[in-house]
Amino acid sequence: MKQILYTESPFGTVGIAEDGKGICALFFLRGEKPEGYMEAETPLLRRAARELAEYFSGERRTFDLPLSLEGTAFQRADWAALCEIPYGETRSYGQIAARLGNPKACRAVGMANHRNPVAVLVPCHRVVGKNGSLTGYAGGLDVKEGLLALEKRCGG
Repeated sequence: MKQILYTESPFGTVGIAEDGKGICALFFLRGEKPEGYMEAETPLLRRAARELAEYFSGERRTFDLPLSLEGTAFQRADWAALCEIPYGETRSYGQIAARLGNPKACRAVGMANHRNPVAVLVPCHRVVGKNGSLTGYAGGLDVKEGLLALEKRCGG
């Protein structure tokens, strides 16, 4: 069974889950707590909560956590490309699609970003529309805007 720890952030409650191999989920809680998790405070979950708190306070720009992500080959390639976006910078869906070798795959990039199981750790919030507009974010556009503002304010 996956274990989960809930912690508070400037953007509300965050759920952080691990599966014994690494962090497998990180999400902004909207409504009911999801089923299929056992609430616990494992050493890895405490470490993840600490790193996340450091990120929200502007002290951390990268994460040093083992991840356990399941997805298609395209999704995993997309998530790897997202991790290459520097702190405080953004890329368009088209730029990510081009990076993945298919400049017309903007919609597929958007869908892969939507399936990102570890928000913030894999920074899909750094992907914007080609004109810089904020589009789509599972945690809500207000959270995406807040994360980008945090990174800009903290030296990004």
